[in-house]
Amino acid sequence: MTAENYTIISSDCHAGGSMKHYREYLESSWLEEFDDWRGAYSNPFRDLQGDSRTRNWDGDRRISEMDADGVVAEIVFPNTVPPFFPTGALIAPPPSKDDFQRRLAGIRAHNRWLVDWCAEHPERRAGIGQIFLNDVDEALKDIRWIKENNLRGGVLLPGVPPDSGIAPHYSETYDPIWELCQELEVPITHHSGSGNPNYHKHRIAMMLLLTETPFYSHRALVHLILAGVFERFPRLKFIVTEQGLAWIPETLGRLDAYHTQMKSGRVGELGFSKDAVLAESPSFYFQRNCWVGASFPSPSEAAAVDAVGWDKVMWGSDYPHHEGCYPYTREALRNAFCNAPAEKLRMILSENQARVYDFDLEALEPLAATSGPTVEEIAVPLEDMPPSPSPAFTRR
Repeated sequence: MTAENYTIISSDCHAGGSMKHYREYLESSWLEEFDDWRGAYSNPFRDLQGDSRTRNWDGDRRISEMDADGVVAEIVFPNTVPPFFPTGALIAPPPSKDDFQRRLAGIRAHNRWLVDWCAEHPERRAGIGQIFLNDVDEALKDIRWIKENNLRGGVLLPGVPPDSGIAPHYSETYDPIWELCQELEVPITHHSGSGNPNYHKHRIAMMLLLTETPFYSHRALVHLILAGVFERFPRLKFIVTEQGLAWIPETLGRLDAYHTQMKSGRVGELGFSKDAVLAESPSFYFQRNCWVGASFPSPSEAAAVDAVGWDKVMWGSDYPHHEGCYPYTREALRNAFCNAPAEKLRMILSENQARVYDFDLEALEPLAATSGPTVEEIAVPLEDMPPSPSPAFTRR
């Protein structure tokens, strides 16, 4: 590890192929249907329009911009719209029964593209492969493929909207998925954005989406803990990303309090049998099995790192999203962590990411020596905020 410069691995970046790219990676039997679908599709997202969209797949541009921003490696979530999707991969609802095969072909095209794209800079990119929960057997095939093709980021766990008709995360239906990921040492990451119900075309629909996304995103962690997933699969690695930090200590504290009461057989008027009570406290399973990808943390969010654990948090930039830190990562780190000891800051900037997603820090050290911010630079408090809409600067 370099003494003067921080090695920065972003736990939250996004990339994807263009429609032209995806057509090249799509199975030939779907090409005619893809061409019909593509001809009627229009993308609504700002970061997928105009010149900015090429950040998703232009490797030279991406490396240049991230180097200038001080970030030398990344965990890569999807961003563009795979074939046959109604919208971006991270916020799209699960496919219906009738649409499942088309959408499955779409995510497999994305996964194939991602393998080749990450292979351009294998030491710098840990791609996260996509699966669907509609069909566990198909998901198991995709998990094995993801492992065999060295997508070190592992598996993206989709959200399960309550109106989707798909089994919730706490269902034992998914035990084969958890078992295989544990066996293959494949990390499972749940990103915010995909668990909301359909709000339909009401005036406040987008406001409800905005205000309730945290609630529906947080449920995956709570459901897996309470369902005993980490009790049955003690070596499973589970990460929640772009969901903030401050909610975690409060949530774990509340769950631990319930757990203590449940051991007596009752919580108020509710009775609980012994087989419904976890062997250990919820916070125990979080500390053993879980990590947090903390995207663009503000000073108030950064203050929660002590309570969550410096060994549990992984900083993220959210590149190339509009609300991300780019091109002000140095300023964001100064704003949130100027008082943090260097040895602790190294943990959340790279060491935790390396442990969870299998990065080689020695291979990244020469890049960090050239591109990474210095310890002295980040220790200087930020006085003037940059012209950025990122919550790293706007959230109090």
